[in-house]
Amino acid sequence: MRKYLLTTLLIVITGAWTLQAQTYGQLLGQDDEVNTITTAVPFLLISPDSRSGAMGDVGVASSPDAHSQHWNAAKYPFIDDEMGVSISYSPWLPELVNDIDLSYVSAYYKLDKMQTISMSLRYFSLGEITFTNRVGESMGQFKPNEFAVDAAYSRLFSDNWSGAVVLRYINSNLTSGQYVNGAETQVGQSIAADVAVYHQSEVDLGERDGTFAFGANISNIGAKISYSETLERDFIPINMRIGAALTTELDNYNKISIMADFNKLLVPTPPVYRVDSNGAYKIAKGEDPNRSVVAGMLGSFSDAPGGFEEELREITAGVGLEYWYDNQFALRGGYFYEHETKGNRKYFTMGVGFKYNVLGLDFSYLIPVEQRNPMENTLRFTLRFNFESFQNQQNN
Repeated sequence: MRKYLLTTLLIVITGAWTLQAQTYGQLLGQDDEVNTITTAVPFLLISPDSRSGAMGDVGVASSPDAHSQHWNAAKYPFIDDEMGVSISYSPWLPELVNDIDLSYVSAYYKLDKMQTISMSLRYFSLGEITFTNRVGESMGQFKPNEFAVDAAYSRLFSDNWSGAVVLRYINSNLTSGQYVNGAETQVGQSIAADVAVYHQSEVDLGERDGTFAFGANISNIGAKISYSETLERDFIPINMRIGAALTTELDNYNKISIMADFNKLLVPTPPVYRVDSNGAYKIAKGEDPNRSVVAGMLGSFSDAPGGFEEELREITAGVGLEYWYDNQFALRGGYFYEHETKGNRKYFTMGVGFKYNVLGLDFSYLIPVEQRNPMENTLRFTLRFNFESFQNQQNN
């Protein structure tokens, strides 16, 4: 199924990972450093909004906003407004294809000063493909797509700490029931959860006051996913994100924030295989990746074939800077880094934001370090709507 293989390839590229771990050098027992981790439904890790997308994909400890659901739902109790909605859209991999896009809607509502509920919908469209058989005859057209819908409850623990739990349903429809190697494919489905905490406190920065924030979020803790009853089940992208942010007001009109995030996938690292005398592949370094979800999460800190050095390479980092003038206009920039043996995503980001009465509008632009990158010229657009400001205007 040539088109099915193409679709699978696009899914992998969407997560911006470059190669499956078992390279020829590894299969022969050679020391090949490229050992990229791949999972199913990598669209869950794509930054959906323009604000974080302009700051190096950083957001676990940034100031709370309507699209905190993806980054850290525990930020919601610290948000000032009672209710808000955010809508984001991004054409994806524009240098590769022109009909893949990601849409994201999130909303929150504060039940009281202590509790907030929120929800979001993420929809990833992979355009249109044509299925063919082995001799090239058309077997119909299909528009593969994936989506995730989730709901969260967040609560203040104290004046400075909060926590959140998110429940998520994941649906991945890539093949429309086509047969692959004699087996009928099916829609991949899974249930997952996020667990997050957030801390925010005032700090003394000499002549100026500041705010320090810390956030941590383990996302997509859930069951493996499969597209056929006869195929092995694949891990979904269970991810641990931690980060910090520091904000200071330069004067009554100018405010600046600097922040950083660190990520690590909590799934097995592919081992290095060696061919034995009987022609069979045996694990030479690392551990068997066919493990339970819990075993995979716990073992992800120590299962890399290259030891501790390779474990460190699996950590991605992002740094971001945000400047606000009079809480009406924002300038943003950032940088994202991933080791060349683990995907080699390296890019700068930039963007602007505007806020006027009840509406907010954000744009972001991605600039890869290397030219001719599929992620080159990636744009994101976000529209924010503040219901509390709207109600205040109506009352006035």
